[in-house]
Order: sequence, then structure tokens, then C-alpha cells
Amino acid sequence: MNTINWLPKALRQLRRIDAHAGKQIRTAVSAELVDLASARNVKALTNHEYGYRLRVGHYRVFFDFDGAVRIVSIEEVRKRDERTY
Repeated sequence: MNTINWLPKALRQLRRIDAHAGKQIRTAVSAELVDLASARNVKALTNHEYGYRLRVGHYRVFFDFDGAVRIVSIEEVRKRDERTY
């Protein structure tokens, strides 16, 4: 069982997200990040400022793990189009 700590920046970002997506994020965080060994949508990141990311719909929850999960940031992934590159 991991303890989950939300940084103030992540809580502010979560409040700005619509209610339905926010509930999905909170549910996924409590279900997936409690036990990282059985997490399905978690990926360890390389050459990134945060250690891990959790995919939840159109959002990515970035977090670090050092005995406890520390949620750092929540970002929306936008659809790519011809102006992306």
C-alpha cells in the first residue's frame, strides 16, 4: 500500500478540470497508484523531469515515487493535427 500525496500545483490543476474528468482521475489514482506492481496504465519515464506517468483518458498524471507516491502535475493531451509539427 502506497500513500498518495498531492502537491498544491496538482490540486489546482485538478480543480480546473471538468467534474467528470476530475472524478475519473481521482478514481484512477486511488485504484492504480495504491499498488504500482499491478498498475496497468503507469509507465516509467526516461529523460523526463518526473519519474512516472499515469494515463487517464485525455489526461496524464505525472508523479514521482520514493516510497510514497507524490503527484506533481496533471496535463491534458490535445489531438494532433497538421500544425502540430
